[in-house]
Amino acid sequence: MKTEFSLLQLADPKFAQSNDILRACVHCGFCTATCPTYLELGDERDSPRGRIYLMQQMLESGKPAPASTVLHIDRCLSCLSCMTTCPSGVDYMHLVEHGREYIEETYDRPFLDRLLRTTLAVILPRPGLFRLALRGAMLARPLRGLFRGRLRAMLDMAPVSLPPVSRLEKQPTHAAKGDRKKRVVLMTGCAQTVLAPEINAATIRLLTRHGVEVIIPPSAGCCGALPLHMGKETTALDLARNNILAWSEEMAGEGLDAIIINTSGCGTTVKDYGGLFANCGDQAFAEKAAAVAALALDISEFAGTLELRKSADIQPGKVAYHSACSLQHGQQIKDEPKQVLKAMEFDVVDIPEPHICCGSAGTYNLLQPELAAKLKDRKTANIAKTGADLVAAGNIGCIAQIASGMNLPVVHTVELLDWATGGPKPAALG
Repeated sequence: MKTEFSLLQLADPKFAQSNDILRACVHCGFCTATCPTYLELGDERDSPRGRIYLMQQMLESGKPAPASTVLHIDRCLSCLSCMTTCPSGVDYMHLVEHGREYIEETYDRPFLDRLLRTTLAVILPRPGLFRLALRGAMLARPLRGLFRGRLRAMLDMAPVSLPPVSRLEKQPTHAAKGDRKKRVVLMTGCAQTVLAPEINAATIRLLTRHGVEVIIPPSAGCCGALPLHMGKETTALDLARNNILAWSEEMAGEGLDAIIINTSGCGTTVKDYGGLFANCGDQAFAEKAAAVAALALDISEFAGTLELRKSADIQPGKVAYHSACSLQHGQQIKDEPKQVLKAMEFDVVDIPEPHICCGSAGTYNLLQPELAAKLKDRKTANIAKTGADLVAAGNIGCIAQIASGMNLPVVHTVELLDWATGGPKPAALG
């Protein structure tokens, strides 16, 4: 693809990177076949190829982002299915991140849109504030029929009840059972700790049961993915920097075998910490960020390295495995979760159109509720075709999204692994 950035623009590392990404695109159109928004809307501008054109024009112009471009970039899920499909290896993830940051810097959004995005960026990374906001939404939920659009979507997604605050996540060290074989940090996340603390509890039980010491640094928190996907890079980098410092301290102490992440949306971002800070101007910190990224593993990856011991005689029925986009496209982890489940004798079945997003995509189901609802309906219809008794997934956003659209129980993969190796039956199956 021919580009015409000025020399001044190319002096900026972000523009130089985007220039290289754009030049790799050959406009073959393979990406349109796997793009969820293009499949739903049929508009070239809502395909990766169309958005690449729009971002090229926007970035080269040096002018404020036009509203027409913002509309189609906002509709992008960042599912990264296009990157799995692309034969030319176009790095769409970093291009759209740059595009969104440029929009955030140059486009004057309508007041209510700006207010909602700012509110989400402030509340979601902070579990205390998020819990308080959910309690308010729970009180207003009976009145949701009076609302439309985004506010209705937020009230629809509000849980009927909230689990109690987990004490396990406040405990900085969880000793291995028996001889310590490995030492890891567990990233507990932000929204997940409020919505489903049982996922972290199951992760801790599974790891410690198999000889792994689990460390939870009190100063670590949100990975930064949610504000990053809204173009709020400064906020995202501050959150990421906080984690890098906390985890680097553990690496420099007794050392770490891995940084375990059980929310795949976070995993994609943490594994890219090296890229996020490559041009931060502090070489020592950039090296720390890269070292942290190199240690990050999804729980399904790490579980495959353990000698999991099946100890429970369980009859869970047929399990439909939903592969979160951030796992299969963002991290290229496709078979590992199914392999560890099958090793524990679960009857795992694939879902038709496994590459199509469920519509959760971080804050997408709140910011683009109509499109998200269509994708949820498509996903739940495909799950129904499998005749499964339950659904397993590796991302809290997907779990909440799918569970809101069907009556089947939806659990995290690690909850099933914990159950099979001696842990409690997942509450959703009760």
